[in-house]
Amino acid sequence: MSQIASKWAYTKGLHDLGNGCYAYLQPDGSWGWSNAGLVADSGQSLLVDTLFDLRLTREMLDAMRRAEPAAARIGAVVNTHSNGDHTFGNRLVEAAEIIASRACAEEMSHDLGDPRRLAAMKTANDPSTVMGAFMAEIFRHFDFEGVGYVPAPTVTFEGEMERRVGTKTVRLIQVGPAHTRGDVLAYVPQDRVMFTGDMLFINGHPIIWAGPVGNWIKACQLMLELDVETIVPGHGPITDKSGVAAVKGYLEYITEQARRRYEAGMGVYEAAQDISLADYSSWGDAERIVINVAALYKEFSGGKKQYDGNLFEMMARLRASRRK
Repeated sequence: MSQIASKWAYTKGLHDLGNGCYAYLQPDGSWGWSNAGLVADSGQSLLVDTLFDLRLTREMLDAMRRAEPAAARIGAVVNTHSNGDHTFGNRLVEAAEIIASRACAEEMSHDLGDPRRLAAMKTANDPSTVMGAFMAEIFRHFDFEGVGYVPAPTVTFEGEMERRVGTKTVRLIQVGPAHTRGDVLAYVPQDRVMFTGDMLFINGHPIIWAGPVGNWIKACQLMLELDVETIVPGHGPITDKSGVAAVKGYLEYITEQARRRYEAGMGVYEAAQDISLADYSSWGDAERIVINVAALYKEFSGGKKQYDGNLFEMMARLRASRRK
């Protein structure tokens, strides 16, 4: 374990990173248990991401307000990407400017940003089936029906944007499409702190919703080249560049392994079963290899879908088979 990773316990709640930067962590970092961040200075504040429902987001905001006077009125919110576990709490901070990449905002305007879709997925399957049990397990703690509407971003950008928070500069760097279409890093250079959204899953398998994987690997390389010490991932414990290197290595490994099986004519599910994840046996949510292989196969084929059936059902089957 690196010195940075061991400096903060991986416990639920607010962690003071120093000099007005905070991380809000939600163990165990599995499906939906995302992290967020706060940057405060000179009475101003910027929130990085909200959480998967209103109850969780309210708890987080209350903790931030107790610790930091500037959080009493959040001036700006950055949504690092469109997934609901980073946006569904936006309603509680809709008086603030909500900032996202243009691609993220476009993605949020479709069903990916609709909590009703996840509410339906949570209840649509018989919980006695493999698929139903999987959906019930990963979403059981979240109240999607109570989310209502999700306020859209009010400020969008492409490429890079800088925001001032008191005397601090926060660099917003678009690195997607990768995990999703519009991923953004939030970097505070003077504090050597970065909030990565889901460009980093630490101690858990990343998931490639959009790709291309090459963009994600480039984003990891950018993080390694920047002057950054403390890194708050989208899921998992606080890390440093060693965590970035681990995610980069994973992406490179599964790309090479999936390519071999694609060229050998294996189907998506067969390849997902066949790829050894022994070096990542301590990482959670290994069933995501199904989504990742499907995304890579699509890349290899020039954008053509390479599977039949439901990827969530395939993940459920793989997860169940590995628990036997």
